[in-house]
Amino acid sequence: MNQKLVAITMGDPAGIGPEIIVAAWQRLPEASRRRCFVVGRSEILKRASRDLGLSIPVQTIMQLPESFDDDSISCLEVGDTKSDSIEIGKCSATAGDVAFQSIIQATQLAIDGRISAMVTAPINKMALRMAGHEFPGHTELIAELCGVQFVAMMLYLSRGYVPSSTVGLGVAHATLHQALRSAIDSLNTDTILKTSQLTYEFFKRRLLAGGFQRPPHVAVAALNPHGGEAGLFGSEEINVIQPAVNMGIQLGLALNGPLPCDTLMARAVNGEFDAVVAMYHDQGHIAFKLLNMHRAVNVTLGLPIVRTSPAHGTAFELAGSGKADFGGLLEALRLADALASEKEVH
Repeated sequence: MNQKLVAITMGDPAGIGPEIIVAAWQRLPEASRRRCFVVGRSEILKRASRDLGLSIPVQTIMQLPESFDDDSISCLEVGDTKSDSIEIGKCSATAGDVAFQSIIQATQLAIDGRISAMVTAPINKMALRMAGHEFPGHTELIAELCGVQFVAMMLYLSRGYVPSSTVGLGVAHATLHQALRSAIDSLNTDTILKTSQLTYEFFKRRLLAGGFQRPPHVAVAALNPHGGEAGLFGSEEINVIQPAVNMGIQLGLALNGPLPCDTLMARAVNGEFDAVVAMYHDQGHIAFKLLNMHRAVNVTLGLPIVRTSPAHGTAFELAGSGKADFGGLLEALRLADALASEKEVH
């Protein structure tokens, strides 16, 4: 595997992806700029640079060198010229297809060992569908490309943003991009256990990278108010979640739960837990993004490659305004580098 190169996918070119890439480029250390390149459309990056009042050169590349010119952004082209005239801030099939092709290209480079990690800018799920690609998001698409049956999405904040933590804080999700009713109906013991295992293994590696020998402390969230109150407010804790926790403990995992969600994230932020396993998307996302949405990083657990992403979306309403916060992309790049080399990230 090339331990140097990192691919940044453009994301939806009608969203804030291109401009946060260009804006973040200025803040990257010289060594990082020599290792990073973009997969997308050069002309769209040039437009983003102009819109931000910058003059960062963008060069098109057809193959990967050992390193890149740190004075310019190198872009590996996907799609065709018709995508260069897409309307900023508008959902379209053309934009969705560019986003899709960028992911395909970067993932294949990672699978082939030609890059050490990929960092993905935000995509729009409806644009993907308009382009004929029936995937609910990055996580599911990349998992299929990698031939992996089970993955989990985790949001992560490095310890610099969670002072009481040892190696940062994460929240993984037992269910993901589906309607709430469907998520609850599909929740099962096996999924919760597998998500807990992936979360545990991630933080075990992070702790070792930081020089810590202790096991990770992982909290498993309850589904119902007050943890179900012994079945008064629902039986999922008794019949589904607790068995998963018990199985994990039997396997040697330091799991705790199911724990009521109204206090769980506060306990984790105070250093009691390294990670939380949430039962559904918003249960984890809302609490975590309130901590620091623009510095949170999305990590896909269970892949044979390294993939990270900023935790925010395409923000069509901000696209082209120059107001988008690029800090999440910088954090995603830092974490991708740390995971690829198994070193600590502060």
